[in-house]
Amino acid sequence: MSNASTFNEVIHARNRLHICALLAEVDSVDFATVQDTLGVSDYVVSKHLKVLVDAGYVRTHKEKQHGRARTWLSLTSTGRGALDAHLAELRRITGLGD
Repeated sequence: MSNASTFNEVIHARNRLHICALLAEVDSVDFATVQDTLGVSDYVVSKHLKVLVDAGYVRTHKEKQHGRARTWLSLTSTGRGALDAHLAELRRITGLGD
């Protein structure tokens, strides 16, 4: 199977897919925005982020703003490629095309 269309078990989980799709649209986003967008607890976001970071798909960095540390998330180039390939495979499976 070509790299252009690959089902990705890591990304496919609902919350991880949602995180990747959200990050694909921006340069970076803060943890709280991801949590609010998904409508889940910080534990759930943290659990899914750990999987994505361990896979090399998401990068995190902390930044202090107004005395508070905020965690920022961004999709890596590896993550973007994996997401694109996964979405291509979903289109192929469903017959929806581009």
